[in-house]
Amino acid sequence: MQFLLAFIVAAPLLGAVAALLPAPPGLKGRSPEQAVLRHGVTVTGVILAAAIALTLGFDHDTPSRFQATTDISWIPALDVRIHLGVDGISLPLLLMTALLFFLCALYSYFKLPAGPSPKAFVALLLVLESGTLATFAVLDLLLFFLAFEMVLIPMYFLIARWGGAQRQAAAWKFILYTLLGSVVMLLGLLLIGLQSGTFDMVALATDNGRELTHTTQLLAVLAIGIGLAVKTPMWPLHSWLPDAHTAAPTVGSVLLAGVLLKMGTYGFVRILLPVTPDGMATFAPYLGAFAAVGIVYGSLACLALARKGNKGDLKRLIAYSSVGHMGFVLLGIASMTPTGVNGALFANIAHGLITGLLFFLVGALKDRYGTADLDTLAGATGAALYGRAPRMGAFLAFAAVASLGLPGLAGFWGEMLALFGAFDPAEGLSRPAFLTYMAVGAFGTLLTAAYLLIVVRRVCMGDPKVGPELAVADIQRYEFAAWTPLVALTVLAGLWPAVLLGLTDPAVQKLLAGGNS
Repeated sequence: MQFLLAFIVAAPLLGAVAALLPAPPGLKGRSPEQAVLRHGVTVTGVILAAAIALTLGFDHDTPSRFQATTDISWIPALDVRIHLGVDGISLPLLLMTALLFFLCALYSYFKLPAGPSPKAFVALLLVLESGTLATFAVLDLLLFFLAFEMVLIPMYFLIARWGGAQRQAAAWKFILYTLLGSVVMLLGLLLIGLQSGTFDMVALATDNGRELTHTTQLLAVLAIGIGLAVKTPMWPLHSWLPDAHTAAPTVGSVLLAGVLLKMGTYGFVRILLPVTPDGMATFAPYLGAFAAVGIVYGSLACLALARKGNKGDLKRLIAYSSVGHMGFVLLGIASMTPTGVNGALFANIAHGLITGLLFFLVGALKDRYGTADLDTLAGATGAALYGRAPRMGAFLAFAAVASLGLPGLAGFWGEMLALFGAFDPAEGLSRPAFLTYMAVGAFGTLLTAAYLLIVVRRVCMGDPKVGPELAVADIQRYEFAAWTPLVALTVLAGLWPAVLLGLTDPAVQKLLAGGNS
């Protein structure tokens, strides 16, 4: 188990180096390009297999305990350690990350985005995977920061070199926003480590902030929270996200929504809630307010894009939907209750699965029609997917109803638990304020249903005989292979939420209790 976790974190880096080397003569296949793409599928597949083995070997009877731990001194003068471990909070995120990278590598093997060398594409993809996996596995504040930053450069190049229109501007906006947020976050992490005498996240969580003064906690929450809020993204620090999603290649959008956004909310749960509880209690009402505004703002932006004649880009619409969905995650965290935090963690996983599927589908539509413009897709020469490509229409309708929170699918439980957490927030928080946030969030669910049903009606319905005949291919085999696991897990999590909540709840209870089970 100890070896498995270290292997999961380090192997993608080794795979990235190997991707840049010439392929052995017997492994070239039809071309060097095919060989390196196959290499990407193989490495991400091995990582996924290792993550599944880690999950099977995980002691599910004690999910609140860190398992598969490695603890090696790295910088003794600062007490910085190479400390790895997973518990019930980080294990689902680790497994989902490994799955999404494998599916993206598989999809790219058959549908590589237009751009420079495939070698560079695969190497960047693997470096990105290593950074995201490390973020969910490290238990040292400085290592967390290094892993958090490690993903920025590969994602920047994936957008800037393999993206679509306006990719350079979108990539620069992404890197500038996230770097500025990270600089502020580093100051907060250093403040905690130097004031408490350790950067070890387990020791800090167990201490529950007793070594930090109230002023120190306030400053730390403000600094770290800004950096995490940019990555989440929280309104009004979200403006980089729609541009990045619109310009990114399909797999870039899938990974950005499915994995990178989760790094920000994970930091709130893993660092701020247990390490600076007093500071979080002070800022929680403000975090809840921003979350509630984000829920409604994201939904209203999507409604505006879905309206006929507004030339709304479908990728941009789904990007704005992420602002609303992540608002529910932040609202659950702001409640500082086990119910709310469990809901936030569940919504994290649900959003990764469902929005990843949505971006795969929109990417496929764009490949077939040459555009993601909603008016074009819904026009006289538009999609009418139920008639032209019925299986793709069924997948899109499924992803939409899952995203709007239909009971029985994964999107329902996280949002419901987050609202329940706001209904009865932690002791010391203003209940009237959080009841208001709950009401706003509940209204946001109605807006979410409205814009997603409009999208389904406009893209999937209509008369396929109207307008010129368009030869539209239905779902291909590689697309079916890449998308079906996301559908299956969305249904499994919706029908059997105890699979996930059984892992997260004991760990959340311990985390909020200051390390006491």
